[in-house]
Amino acid sequence: MEGVLKHILDERNITYHKNTNLPDMYKMVANELNLSPEQHDLKLFKKILGGCSSIVNGLGNLRNAHGDAHGKGKVRYYKPDIRHAELAVNLAGSMSLFLIQTHQDDG
Repeated sequence: MEGVLKHILDERNITYHKNTNLPDMYKMVANELNLSPEQHDLKLFKKILGGCSSIVNGLGNLRNAHGDAHGKGKVRYYKPDIRHAELAVNLAGSMSLFLIQTHQDDG
């Protein structure tokens, strides 16, 4: 997902810092693509778009806390079940596809 967000920001010439975290990067993209809940009046869209933001926050937290990208050393940590990993991958894929399609339709 991070790669998709960076791609959209780069294509739209929006500057971001290399240390920008996933939720903040998503906020930048959501604002640019008119996908922020506060950009809509209809309660239904506010809820759905707020849920999208929650998904991105959750995926970022999951990666940081339970992913292997940062290394864990000797500390034992919780390893998510396969179903949790599949859910995360499918949510990330769905969100990425939605963002790319919105970017292409809006651009």
